[in-house]
Amino acid sequence: MKARLWMAVVTITALISAPFSFAADDDIGIFEGLLESSQSFDETTASLKAAFEESPLQLHATHDVRVPDGAHQAKVFVLTSPQYAAAAANEAARTISAQILRVAVYTQGDEQTTYVNMANPVAHAMVFYAESANYDQMVEAARNAAAEIRDVVAALPGDALSVQQEPRRSEKHYRKFKGDGPARMMAKFRTFEKSQLLIKEAPAAEFDAMVEKVSAALAAGTVSDASDSTGWETIATIRLRDDAVYIGITNPYIEDKMVRINSRFRGDAKSELSPYPGVDHVTALPTEVLVLKQGDETRVVHYGQMWRMQLYFWDSGYRAFTANVGVPSTIANSIEAAISD
Repeated sequence: MKARLWMAVVTITALISAPFSFAADDDIGIFEGLLESSQSFDETTASLKAAFEESPLQLHATHDVRVPDGAHQAKVFVLTSPQYAAAAANEAARTISAQILRVAVYTQGDEQTTYVNMANPVAHAMVFYAESANYDQMVEAARNAAAEIRDVVAALPGDALSVQQEPRRSEKHYRKFKGDGPARMMAKFRTFEKSQLLIKEAPAAEFDAMVEKVSAALAAGTVSDASDSTGWETIATIRLRDDAVYIGITNPYIEDKMVRINSRFRGDAKSELSPYPGVDHVTALPTEVLVLKQGDETRVVHYGQMWRMQLYFWDSGYRAFTANVGVPSTIANSIEAAISD
């Protein structure tokens, strides 16, 4: 009864909010602002964790993001939606990144006000299910997942929001996403499929053993500080189905770079008391390693980091990408070294 009532609320919420959230075809954010909290950061994160644990969503992990200079606070929540997973049961294993739902709580502005946003499930569905025969149904399932998250967050004290956050794009752009503007050539004009870079492979029968090997290799590394890209923390290992495992990873280097790069050219949102407006992009974390069973093979892949950084940080501007052109390959090489050793 509780589940049916909840889904009715979610469906109504989705129908009401969809026209406002996606009114303009070219105004779909990869992130969506959900709440300006009237509580402190600690109170908001505690309330949100409790609310997620009581909801139909499955909370897998939380992570305190290391913002440069400790100038802001930020925490990421990693979730999945059983209804969304059921809708995607027959989709290709390599599309599982769409199933990972991320919500962030962060402080921003001179008053260090607490905000909540999410990685927009609909924008991600448009990327990862672009070639699916069930594209429309998957986008609708993603809308329902987004409504589930909104419903949880809206119950917290504060002002509910529905703000499409940068970078914003059209549905057509997401469905053919190969990067943005002149920086597309940096991503080698690759779709998400071609941006899934192979790290290891083995026979399909060794799928479970490979998951254990990759997990052990990541755990064996020593995590460095923000000045060095080596070593990775595993935030969440999620077995979405028998042929697909998601491993969410992060380290101080990627956290520092992503916040600094996005903040650098956002002068209108930057101040002495709020020096890193790019904290609102931490919902891009964690980055991922996927273990997939495809045909008679087990494949361990990760995303080309230039492709991924453009998906989440293109609003940083072309200058930011040219000024940090070596960062994506440094991150990618570090991930490959951690798993290949």
